Amino acid sequence: MKDFMMIFIGADYQELGLSPEQLQERMGKWFVWNEKMMAQGIVKGGDALVPHVRRVSGPKRTVTDAPLIEGKELIGGYYIVQAKDADAVVKIAEDYPDYDLNGTVEIREVMVFEQ
Repeated sequence: MKDFMMIFIGADYQELGLSPEQLQERMGKWFVWNEKMMAQGIVKGGDALVPHVRRVSGPKRTVTDAPLIEGKELIGGYYIVQAKDADAVVKIAEDYPDYDLNGTVEIREVMVFEQ
């Protein structure tokens, strides 16, 4: 089994103007999906991320401190899951709750370094 990161890219719920009821329904879908994966024993970890970004870049270590939401998409969170291969993770991602909001799941294999 290998580790894969599932990175969730989509619109900020606050920016969409979801009502409290819609937000509660949306979070319920996330909880159901998470519980399903936990029951299967495939989730190693994961978290939601706040939309505020702080970046440090370049030789001068320039700090950019702002909500950097370009194109109304942001990285909203991630899971690290165990699977045989990337195709198995695509199958896991079929239940991603935000496809109806044009959300995207980016799947990346975690690189293992030999010591």
